[in-house]
Amino acid sequence: MRKFVYQFSEGSKEMKNLLGGKGANLAEMTNIGLPVPPGFIISTAACNDYTNSNKHLSEDIFEEVKIHLAELERQTGKIFGFKENPLLVSVRSGAPFSMPGMMDTVLNLGLNDATARGLASLTNDSRSALDSYRRFIQMFGDVVFEIPSYHFEQALTQIKKTNNYLLDTELTAEDLSELVATYKTIFTQATGQNFPQEPLEQLRLAIIAVFNSWMNPRAVIYRRLNNIDASFGTAVNIQAMVFGNTGETSGTGITFTRNPSTGEKAVFGEFLLNAQGEDVVAGIRTPEPIKALEKRMPIVYNELIKTCELLENHYLDMQDIEFTIEKEKLFILQTRSGKRTAKAAIQVAVDLVHEGKITKAEALIRVETKQLDQLLHPTFVESALKVGQVLATGLPASPGAATGQIYFTAKEAVQAAERGISVILVRNETSPEDIEGMAKSAAILTAHGGMTSHAAVVARGMGKCCIAGCSELIINEKEKTIILKNGTQLHEGEQISLDGTSGKVYLGEIELTEAAIGGHFDELMTWADEEKQLMIRVNADTPADFKKALLFGAEGIGLCRTEHMFFDEKRIPYVRQMILAESLAERESVLTTLKEMQKEDFTALFRIADGRAVNIRLLDPPLHEFLPNTNREIEQLASEMNRTVPQLTKRIHSLAETNPMLGHRGSRLAITFPEIYRMQAEAIIESAVIVHDEGIAVHPEIMIPLIATKSELKYIKKEIKHAIHSIFDKERVVLPYDIGTMIEIPRACVTADEIAEEAQFFSFGTNDLTQLTYGFSRDDAAKFLSDYYEKNILPNDPFVTIDKEGVGALVEMAVTRGRMTHANLKMGVCGEHGGDPESIRFFHQLGLSYVSCSPYRVPIARLAAAQASLHEKEMLTTV
Repeated sequence: MRKFVYQFSEGSKEMKNLLGGKGANLAEMTNIGLPVPPGFIISTAACNDYTNSNKHLSEDIFEEVKIHLAELERQTGKIFGFKENPLLVSVRSGAPFSMPGMMDTVLNLGLNDATARGLASLTNDSRSALDSYRRFIQMFGDVVFEIPSYHFEQALTQIKKTNNYLLDTELTAEDLSELVATYKTIFTQATGQNFPQEPLEQLRLAIIAVFNSWMNPRAVIYRRLNNIDASFGTAVNIQAMVFGNTGETSGTGITFTRNPSTGEKAVFGEFLLNAQGEDVVAGIRTPEPIKALEKRMPIVYNELIKTCELLENHYLDMQDIEFTIEKEKLFILQTRSGKRTAKAAIQVAVDLVHEGKITKAEALIRVETKQLDQLLHPTFVESALKVGQVLATGLPASPGAATGQIYFTAKEAVQAAERGISVILVRNETSPEDIEGMAKSAAILTAHGGMTSHAAVVARGMGKCCIAGCSELIINEKEKTIILKNGTQLHEGEQISLDGTSGKVYLGEIELTEAAIGGHFDELMTWADEEKQLMIRVNADTPADFKKALLFGAEGIGLCRTEHMFFDEKRIPYVRQMILAESLAERESVLTTLKEMQKEDFTALFRIADGRAVNIRLLDPPLHEFLPNTNREIEQLASEMNRTVPQLTKRIHSLAETNPMLGHRGSRLAITFPEIYRMQAEAIIESAVIVHDEGIAVHPEIMIPLIATKSELKYIKKEIKHAIHSIFDKERVVLPYDIGTMIEIPRACVTADEIAEEAQFFSFGTNDLTQLTYGFSRDDAAKFLSDYYEKNILPNDPFVTIDKEGVGALVEMAVTRGRMTHANLKMGVCGEHGGDPESIRFFHQLGLSYVSCSPYRVPIARLAAAQASLHEKEMLTTV
C-alpha cells in the first residue's frame, strides 16, 4: 500500500519535496532534539492524489491520517475529541518551496462546545479556552468555508467598543463566551448550517481546505512570479497545539538568526505575551523586540538564543524561527531559511563565506538574482509605505520607486521636468515618440501593455520605475484625468507615487531612499565573474546608459538601437524629411545631416567603450513610427519641406501599412532605400576612425535586422562593405569590424546555415522571434495571457522567460546550423530574455558567447550566468 502520511520522526530536511519545507524542517528539528510539539505530515503526494481524483480525499488517505492521529494521542497523552483531556491540533500548509502567507492554516482544531468546556476545566482557565475557541471558529470559517474574516472582526470590534476595551486581551471569559455565540451565528448565517462539532469532520474539511489553497489565486500568482512548478503540491502538517494565550507567562513570536533587512549578525525578532501566532502577523497588537524577553523570562530567552545558534549552524543559513511559550516552556514550531532583502542576502552570504561555513559557490547560489533589483533602484522608506493609500495595482514592469506629479503627454512631461518638477508620465500606452518625455520623467504609468510593452522595455533600459497594464485606472489623456475605481478623479499636476517592484500606485508623496551598492555587493560580483562563462553586454543607446552599465559590470554593448537616437525633438524633423523625400537627391541631402548627428553618437559610445565591442543595429522600426500624426505637426513639417498640407498628407497616407510590424521595416528598408544603411555604416566607420586616431581601440559590430534570407543579407552586406572600404581607402587605415545579423524571424533560424555564410555573428532578437513564433503581439498579449496562466495553458509569460520548447528550439536550431557553417561563429542574445535568469541558464547550455540586457539588469545577468555555470558543474559531478 502506498504511504502518504509520515510521523515527524520518519522525516528529514532532505525530504522537502515529499514532506514540504515546513514538514521536513519539523522532522529535522525533532530528530536533533529540539522541543517541537509532536505531529505528522500528510505528504505532497497526497495533495496530488487529491487533485488528480477531482478533489476527492480518498478514504485510504484519511484512514492513514487516523492511524497517525492515534499515535499522536499516545505521544501527548491526550485524546482527540475527548472532553476530559482534549487533543487540539494545528493544520498548516507546507509547500516544498517557501510561499509565506500564500496558503492557509487552521489553529485550535478539535474544539467544540464540549471540548472547550473540558479544556477550561482541565486548565482551570476558561478565558484562554474560550479565546482559543473563538479563534478556531473564525479561522475555520474563513479557511474552510470562505466566510470573509471581516465579519468576525466586526463582531470583535463591536464588543470591544461596547466595553471600552483597547486590546483583545482585555476581553473577559464572559465576553468571550458571548463572542463565541456571535461567531457561531455568523457561521450559520453564512453557510446555512451549524458550526461542525465532530472533530474528525473538522479535520477532514481542514485538510481539504489546505489542499485547495494550493490553487488559490494568490498562490497561483506567487508561483508564477517565482517560477515554482504547480505540480509539486503542498503537504499538510498536523501538530499538537501548544498555547501562547494562557496568560503573562505564555506568548508567541518570530525571530531571525540575523537581521533580515541589513544582514547584521544579531538575533532579530518580536514576540507577544498572552497571544497566538496570528496575532504577531496581524499587527493588531504591537509586539515587543525579542531582547525584551530576556528580562521577562531569562531562562526561556537564553534557550531561544541557543536554539537560534544551533539551527543556523545546522542549516548554515539565516533562519526564520516561529516559537510559542506555554507557561514558561519554549516550543519551536517552525524554522526555514529567512526571507531577506537583497542587501541582507548579500551580506549574509558573504559573511558566511568569511566565517568558513559555506563556499563562494554556495554563496552565489544562495542569492536570488531577482533580488538584486532592490539594490539598484530607489526604494520607498518602509515606514512611509505602510501608511500609504493604495490607489491601484498594475504589472511591476520595471523596479524601483518614484514620486511625482502626473502629466499626460511627453511634451508636457518634458516642460514640467525642465521646471524642476518630478514627473510621472501617465499614458494609456507609450510610443517611440514619447521617448524624451519618458527620459525626463521619474517614472511611467500605463493603463495598457504588458511586461514587455514599449513602456516596460524602455523604462527598464533607462533604469526607471514603471507600472504597466494598470487596467484598474481609466486614463483620459484628452481631459487629463485619471479615474479611479471608486469614481474619484486625479488631475494633471496631482501627486502620486509608484512602486515598480510591487506594481502598486499610491496617492501623494512617499519618502524615497537611494539604495547603495559596493562592499559585499562588489565582492559577490567578483566571485560571479570568476564563475560565469557568458559575457554580459548591455542594450544601450546613450552615453549615460552605457556609463551606468559599465559601473554595473557590463562588458560591451550588445544592442545599440539607432532609431532611438532619432527621436530627439531636434532630430525627428530631419528623419521625417528623409522618409517623405520624393527623390534620391532630396533624401541624400537630409541623410548628410543625419550622418553628422549619428557620428556624434557613435564617437561618444566608442570612446566610452575603450576597446570593448559595440554592436550597432541599423534602422529597424516601421517608418510610420517617425511620421507626424497631428494636424499641427503636419502643417509645421509641410512648411519646413516647402510642400502643401494636402501633398504631405497624401504622402503620409501612402506609407500607412495594415500590419507595420510585418511590413516595410528593418532590412526591407535597406532593399528599397540602400542609401539609409550606407549612411549609417559610413557614420559608424568614420566615427571609429576618429576614435582610433585618438589612440583608443575600436571594434564595431554592424547588425542588420529582420533578415529572412541569405540573399537579403548578401545584398545589404555588399552595399555596406563598399561604403566602408571607400572610407578605408580615403583615410588610409583599416580597422576591424564585423557585419552580422539579428536572428528574429523563424525562417532565419531554419536557414541559419545558409545565412551564416554571409554573417560574422548572430544576435538573437528573442522579442520579435517570440512574437512571430507564437503569433502574439507582445503589446496586446497581456489582455489574454492571464487566462492562459489561470488555466495552465502557459506556465509563464513567453516574452519574459523564453519558451524553450518552441522559441528556444528555434534558437537551438539556429545555433546548431550556424556552427555547421562556422564552428566559432559568435552568437549572443539581445532580446529582453537576455536579462531573465531562467532564460540565461538556457543560453548558457547552448554555449552562446554573450547575453545583452538593459543597464539595471547587468548585475542580475552576471549572477545568473555564474549560477548557470555552477548548476552545470553540479550536474556533471552527479552523473
